[in-house]
This record gives sequence, C-alpha cells and structure tokens, in this order.
Amino acid sequence: MWLKPEEVLLKNALKLWVTQKSSCYFILQRRRGHGEGSGRFTGRLVGALDAVLDSNARVAPFRILLQVPGSQVYSPIACGATLEEINQHWEWLEQNLLHTLSVFDNKEDIASFVKGKIKALIAEETSSKLAEQEEEPEKFREALVKFEARFNFPEAEKLITYYSCCCWKGRVPRQGWLYLSINHLCFYSFFLGKELKLIIPWVDVQKLERTCNVFMTDTIRITTQNKERDFSMFLNLDEVFKIMEQLADMTLRRLLDNEIFELDPDLQEPTQITKRDLEARAQNEFFRAFFRLPRKEKLHEVVDCSLWTPFSRCHTVGRMFASDSYVCFASKEDGCCNVVLPLREVVSIEKMEDTSLLPNPIIISIRSKMAFQFIELKDRESLVENLLRRLKLVHANSPVHYDTLKNEAETSSLFQSTSVCSDQKFGNFKLSQNGNTVDKETSLLPNSEALIAIFHQSGTQSPDSRMSREQIKASLWNDHFVEYGRTVCMFRTEKIRKLVAMGIPESLRGKLWLLFSDAVTDLASHPGYYGNLVEKSMGKCCLVTEEIERDLHRSLPEHPAFQNETGIAALRRVLTAYAHRNPKIGYCQSMNILTSVLLLYAKEEEAFWLLVAVCERMLPDYFNHRVIGAQVDQSVFEELIRDRLPELAEHMKDLSTLASISLSWFLTLFLSIMPLESAVNVVDCFFYDGIKAIFQLGLAVLEANAVELCGSKDDGQALMILSRFLDHVKNEESPGPPIGNHHAFFSDDQEPYPVTDIADLIRDSYEKFGDQSVEMIEHMRCKHRIRVFQGHEDTTKQNVLRVVIPEVSILPEDLEELYDLFKREHMISCYWEQTSPAFQHHDPNRPYAEQYLIDAQQFTNLYKLVSPWTCGAHTEILAERTFRLLDENMDNLIAFKGFAVCLDIMYNGEMNEKIKLLYRLHLPPALTENDKDSQSPLKNPLLSTSRPLVFGKSNGDAIDYQKQLKQMLKDLAKEKDKTEKELPKMSQREFIQFCKTLYSMFHEDPEENDLYQAIATVTTLLLQIGEVGQRSSSSGSCSDEYMDDVQTEACASTSEQDSVFTDMGKMPQRYSQSLSMTEGDWTVSLEHILASLLTEQSLVNFFEKPLDIKSKLENAKINQYSLKTNELSHQSE
Repeated sequence: MWLKPEEVLLKNALKLWVTQKSSCYFILQRRRGHGEGSGRFTGRLVGALDAVLDSNARVAPFRILLQVPGSQVYSPIACGATLEEINQHWEWLEQNLLHTLSVFDNKEDIASFVKGKIKALIAEETSSKLAEQEEEPEKFREALVKFEARFNFPEAEKLITYYSCCCWKGRVPRQGWLYLSINHLCFYSFFLGKELKLIIPWVDVQKLERTCNVFMTDTIRITTQNKERDFSMFLNLDEVFKIMEQLADMTLRRLLDNEIFELDPDLQEPTQITKRDLEARAQNEFFRAFFRLPRKEKLHEVVDCSLWTPFSRCHTVGRMFASDSYVCFASKEDGCCNVVLPLREVVSIEKMEDTSLLPNPIIISIRSKMAFQFIELKDRESLVENLLRRLKLVHANSPVHYDTLKNEAETSSLFQSTSVCSDQKFGNFKLSQNGNTVDKETSLLPNSEALIAIFHQSGTQSPDSRMSREQIKASLWNDHFVEYGRTVCMFRTEKIRKLVAMGIPESLRGKLWLLFSDAVTDLASHPGYYGNLVEKSMGKCCLVTEEIERDLHRSLPEHPAFQNETGIAALRRVLTAYAHRNPKIGYCQSMNILTSVLLLYAKEEEAFWLLVAVCERMLPDYFNHRVIGAQVDQSVFEELIRDRLPELAEHMKDLSTLASISLSWFLTLFLSIMPLESAVNVVDCFFYDGIKAIFQLGLAVLEANAVELCGSKDDGQALMILSRFLDHVKNEESPGPPIGNHHAFFSDDQEPYPVTDIADLIRDSYEKFGDQSVEMIEHMRCKHRIRVFQGHEDTTKQNVLRVVIPEVSILPEDLEELYDLFKREHMISCYWEQTSPAFQHHDPNRPYAEQYLIDAQQFTNLYKLVSPWTCGAHTEILAERTFRLLDENMDNLIAFKGFAVCLDIMYNGEMNEKIKLLYRLHLPPALTENDKDSQSPLKNPLLSTSRPLVFGKSNGDAIDYQKQLKQMLKDLAKEKDKTEKELPKMSQREFIQFCKTLYSMFHEDPEENDLYQAIATVTTLLLQIGEVGQRSSSSGSCSDEYMDDVQTEACASTSEQDSVFTDMGKMPQRYSQSLSMTEGDWTVSLEHILASLLTEQSLVNFFEKPLDIKSKLENAKINQYSLKTNELSHQSE
C-alpha cells in the first residue's frame, strides 16, 4: 500500500533493513529476518522483535523509500506484506515516475512532486474504497464541492468521478486532479505556486487514444481542434480511459445525433448518470452487441456459472446474462459455446437439489422439449425469483399458442412453428404457365412461400451431382440438429460456424437466417403485425414510396423472380411496410438489394422481420439518413487494414480510397458486387457472426489482391482490380445457375481471369482474420464514432464558412472563431437547461447553414460577448431588437449567416451601412409596441426643438454649410432610387429610441463629451427637420423648402450650447413644446439622419474608427461559460 511520505534517516535503519533494488530516486528494502533461509543472529533478533509486537505495531516486511541524490533524508512511500505486492508498486514507479523526474532542475522540486503524487494516490485509493461501501461517500462530496468552486459550473453539471493524475505541459508534468462530468473533462492543478485550469467539453474531443511519450509508457491523449493534451500517472488507467470513452461517446450521441438521441432513453436524462450507470451501460451495450439483441433489451444480471453441454458431456464454464426477454450464456473460452434463450420459448425455470457435484443448480426448460442445466450460480434464490417474474410478464404480454392438431411428422420436422402467425395463409399466388402474371385479387396479399421455390431454376451441373451436394449438406445439418438442437435455443459452437462457412443448403437457408438473427422471435411475438402494416401502407404516395418505386426494377434484375410482378410486388410491400414501421429510417438505397435476396429464401413476412433484424440490430445506424454506422465501420476497417495488412497500408497512404470502395461491401453485404450465388454464402456468415464476418472477408479480399493493389497507380486502377476479383468469385456448389452481376466492372483482357471459390475465400477469412472479438470491434466502433461525428461537424463548419466568407469582410480565421462561439452557445444551452428547446434547433439532416440555430436568449448572450455596440444597461434591449430584425421568418431562431453578416456591418461596414442598420433597429419589426424600453422617453420628454440650432461656426460659414448639406440630401435621394426599396420614415417615438441608443453607445468612450455635444446638436437639427416636414406636408410644399425654415431658426441665436439631453426639472418651459404634437404626423427619413450625422466630425470618427474583433473573440471564449452560469443563477433566484 502507498504510505504518506514522512522523513527518516537511513543511517539508523541499516541494521533492520536490507536493500533489494535501487534506482537513482527509489530504494526497495526487505526487513531483516523475513525470507532469510540462514539463521543469522541479526535476522533472528529482528524477527523475534517483530513477532512479539502486536498486530498494530508490526512493520510490513517490504518497503520503498524515496531518496534525493546527495541527501541523507529518505521518505518511505510504499510498503507491502509480500514481494509480489511491493513489486507492483515498484513497477508502477518505474513506468510512471522514474523517467519523469529528470525534467526537474532541483532536488526540492523532485521531492515535492513525488510526495504530492503519492498523497494523491492515497486519496484516490481511499475514495474508491469508500465508493464501494456507500452511494455518496464523504470524499466524493468533498471533491464535488471543490469541482464546483474551481470551475463555477451550475448544479446541472453533474460530476461523475475524479482521479489524481498529471497533465503534461511540454516536458513538464503538472500534478493535479482530473474531474469527469457529464459534459466536460476538467483538470485543476496548483503546483509550485502556479494554478492551471483546463475545461474541455466532450463535444469538442476529436480523438481519444492511449499513447506514450518520451517520458511515459502509457498516457491518455485528448485531441481537440487546436490542441493535444496528455494525461498520465493514473492508479488505474484502463478504468479512466474506458469512462472517458463512454462519456465522450454518450455526449456526442446526445448532442450531435438526434436520431440516436430519440431511441436511447438513457441519453435523455444525463443528470441521472452515475459512474455505476456508465459501467452498467457498457456491459449492456456489449451484451446486446454480442448476442445481437434489440436495442430496448436491458440487462439485469450477469452471473458466473457453468452450463451442461451434452455434446461434450461436461459442464462448460461461462457467464449467464439475463435481460428483460432473454437468458443467454457465453462460454469463457471465446466461440466454445453460446446459447440464446428467448423467455417466450421458456416453459419453466426450476431449482434443483444442491449437491457437491451440482452446486446451486437450476433447470430451464423450453418448448422444444430441451432443458438447460446451469450450476454454480451465486445468489440462486433471488436470480430464480427475478427470472420467474420476467417470464410471467413476457408470457402475459405475448401469449404462446400451442397447436396440438399437428401430426407426429409435423412436430418432428426440422423447425417447429413458434407462432400462429407463421402458419397463417395470406393467399396463394396463381401463376400462369409462363409465371409472368398474377391474379389481381391476390396481388396485394403477402406471399406465402419463398420466391426461390416459385422460380426454381436448374443449374449447369448434372441434377444428380447438384442434388447430392445439397443432400450431403442437409444431412450434415440434420445430424447437427440432433445433437445441438434445432431451434433458436440451439448450442452455438465452432462446429456450427464451420457448417455455415461451407454454405447453408438452399432448403434451410431462410429458416436458419431466422434462427441466427432471432427474427423468429419477433415473428412469433407479433401475429398479424405485418399484414396490418401492408394494409395501412399500400396505396399511400409520398417521397419514400416514390424512391422505392424508382428502385424496384433495379433490385436483382438478372433474377427471374424480379422480372415479373410477383417478385416486384412482394418487394414493394416489404419495403413500404418497413418505411411505415420505421419512418426515422424510411427507405435507404441498398435496402432494396438486401430485401430482394431475403425474399428469395424466406416467406414474405419472414423477409420483413429479417429486414427489421438487419436494420435495427445487426447493422445499427447503417440505414439512417447519414449512414453513420456504415461510416464508423469504414473507419474501423481502415484501422484493421493498418494493423493486419501493414504492407498494403504503407503503400496506400490514403486508405480512404479503399474505404470508399468497400462501402458497398458493408451496405449490401457483398450482394451488389459479387455474383449472387456466391454472395448468399457471405450473408450466411453474416447472420451467424454479425458484422465480424464482413470485416474479416473484406480483409481476406484485400490480402488476396495485395500485390496488385501495391502496384496500382491510381484509385481507378485499384477499383478495377477489386471489382474484377469479386466478379470472379464463384460458387461451384450452388444448385442454381450462375446469375450475372450487373453492378460489376468487367475487364477487356483477352486472357481468362482466375476464378476464386467462395468457400475457399470464406475459410481463409476465418483462419487468418477470425480472431477479432465482438468486444474489440465494439471498442473500435466507439473510438471511431467520435471521429466520424467530428468529421461531420467539420464538414458542416467548412460548408457554412464557404457560404458566409464571400458575404463578409471578417477574416476567415476570425469567422471560424465566431462560428465556434455560435455553436458553443447552442451547446451550453443543451448542457444545463433541462427543458432546453435547443435540441430541436439542431437537425443534422437539414442544410448545413440551418443545422445550428439559436434563440433570442442565446443571441443576447452572444451579442453581449462580441458586439462592439455595447450600451450598458441598454445592451440587452438593443440585442433583442437586433434578433427581431434578423428573424425574418418569425420562427424565433436565427442561423449563423445572419448573425455574421450583422456583426460584419458593426465591425467593418461603412458609416452609412452602420447608420442604416441602427435605423432599421428602431423600426418595426425590430422595435415593437411592447418593447420594454420604448415607453420611458415618451413619459418624460427629454428632447426639445424650440431651442436654436447652432453648428458652432460663424453665420457665414453656417449658410455655406447649409447649402452643402442641402446638396448632400439631394445626392442621397438620387442614390436611394437606384438601390433597394425605400425604408419607411421614422416616427417621433422611434426617433427618440434611436437617439437614446446613440447616447448609450457613447457612454465610456474616450471622446464622450464631444460625442454628447455632437449628438445633441444633430438631434435638435433632426427634430426641427421633422417639424418643418410636418408643416410642409400639411401645406403641400416640397422637401427642398424646409431647410430655409431650419436655417432661419438656426441663426436666431448663438447661445445656450448645453446638452439636448437635460433633466426635465431643469428644462425651461419654452424647451418642451413639440412633443405634444400628433406623433403620427412627425417623421424623419434615413437620408435626413445620415446627412445630419455627417455634419459632426466626432460622430463620423466614431462610426468610422477601426474596430478589433480579435480581442472581443478572445474575451468571449474566456467569459462565455461564466455569462451563462450567471444567467442561470439569476433565473433560479
């Protein structure tokens, strides 16, 4: 165990301890008298001393000391009761600390670092022991308090767990604490007087991997957009990495994939997640992937046990997995024996008498008169009780129908019916002699037999040879069924895998697909379901049905079954029914090819449930709109190529080429690029082994062509090599004739291309690449799912920036930072607002520019962070008006483009563009009747037009300037006619708000006084212009005349240059006249405002001065979290 470091003098201990190992910083010692074979006097004396001491005072026989070179003071840091225990500590020090200490410059730093690390390890050991004993240990609560204090997150940011570790900054490790929460990875360190805080959102993690550096043998590297961070020196690095991987995966699924989010209830309540939940979730996902069970299945118990296997006449050691609707068994030795027992097939669960030979046994009996004996079950009583409760619930929800009228031959047939549904007759197709027409009355009814039975063809081989091979295979399978079972509950062993690899007989293929995929249980549990779906879905027209109709005649057109209406109608019904069942998937290309093959070997209703099993269990996320699952597996396939075919990977630097070529292999299970009679053997392996079969066959194909691929000059040649090879993969044992593949590429070579037998290819794939476990594949999928999601995010980002960059003058690198802030604002709302509508604002199936949208509150937060137009308390009001202006479709959401264009005007626009934006912000719809700040100035009139207008020049200059201003207005009026439609004129109420905004914008500006004086002058001028315009409109005079009236009043006096914005109490009576006039008659235009503002140089300078967006962006990144936290705290108050 690790010890709290305390200083000792080694000189006093030399007689009691013997050094076993030493390094430049550590010494491993053994207590004298312990483990010595000789009877030396000193050893016996020390041994006797230790023996007479009580257990509390006895000294552990082994210890490790920290020694600083040149010092006589040593510190014990670990002790152990056995040599094995102390060696584990010694190895940990060698791997994690020894190489690191050389980076420190002085002895004090070395001692301080090691002591701090050991204390942290002790604290972590203590907290983990406490966590095992109670749900919320005191140590965890202390860590939670520190976490909240250090990072200032809201309460909704739930801490999952914490670890002591080091974060590397260059070559220097920083000892501290790693906090893992539901949305963030955080690190805190206070070492050698320096504080370090890191906050990394899981949604920003692009890569999570275990690696090593110069000083450490094992580290966790976290890669974000711009940085890499290394963490090391964990007490249990495997556990830490697994939890990190799960949290990153869960967060990305929850926030970036709304399709998965809706299917997974656990993702919808992130604040309920604990460390134990993560462990249970990981186990649950492995269980579902290993046995390929429905997503809704929840694992309840995992129990070590042994199962009686009659074929080997012994008990096989393994584990029992019990879920809502299944009891499964997996042997400890991979592939030795697996069993899947749907509770629907179970008749009884009974406890047997406990004996020395059969400890804690139970018997599970199934309907096909088989029984499974499990022994060595811990806590048998509660296990059986739980199993019986779930068994009762399953039978109550889905009653089992027994058919007692079947004769003995039927009941002993190969496959007993497991539901009434499977025996229902939906009507027989009446074929004419040529088999090309169907009775109209039955054309809409599901097919009652597999299409291959209707459209049976003879092969080129002699009938005797063909049938003898099929009969031999069928005989082997019958022998296997007798010994291993013939239902879904059969013992699944290596022997059955070899039979599958040889190719399933056509007479059994469809039925075995149903058993291996467990689609037979779905079929039995849903009597009449498919028929109802067909009835509801047929005849309806929508985009999905149009896509289906377009692809119907492209599905195996070379096969006779799909050259007439019988096969086409069946395919239409199955695809349309599935689209109706699962609108989230609907219909995706490649589903037609897969379904057409399923219809060849299975009845129509069986083919439907096989399609359900493939789309929803065996190839998860393959057939959604973004085919995320297929892309993840392509990324996994690339890694497998690097690991298993390094020479090929070295030659083809960019493996994405092979991945793009192999995409159709995964989406269609080789059906689209291999002759049908060969590809169905691949489908056989897929239904038995899952996606593992496709991975290993893909590797075998690449290995067989590795030499040619290494010699290929470009992607097109590589594609031709693989296409030609796959087109010449034949199945010599197929009973049917060869069927051409219209998807394949053909070579113009005159020489015949060598033929590869599919059985040999499959056998090679199992022998060379069959060692991949389900656990390994699922782990790789988790890792690559992160990269695929982030790849989609990068694509979205680049496409949005590509559209926005030509529209703005903001530098591309600054625009990218702005996009990150925009997206992060959306994410922060998703993190902490329980009823956040933000999830509804992110839809990855939308156009790129509309995937991330923000609402009014999120926009206001961003406006406060990055807008240059800050107005103190008025800022929030101006932000709300800006949002209403940008929200053109009135859906209370805006996209990034509108936000960026608006911000670009504020930072980089010409003065007239900025004034025009401000003008529009004070007109409807930006300014509303209910605007929270729009009424106050009207209640207290602060503006007067009765005071003289002074330009601050002599009278002669003023007259000249008046002419210049008059000409400017005419020029603006001409330009207005050339541009977009005229903006409406501004009423007095709107103008007062406009002035108030300008006044607020000048607050705390270095030229504040000059700006206030200038805006006072301009405001008075504009008020008088409005009054003159009001009088002119009533008398019908033209707009050119009002300037003379203004000039007359302007020259009346040159005194009283106080600010227009005065206190009402101090304002003389004569200054408050015009606001009593009818507001609707008083107007001023954009041209008037712009021309008036141009008369004051200080205002021109204010609006034309260069603004730096970079500093705003940097501050925004620092303050974005704290702004949201403050907002939430105010809401809670």
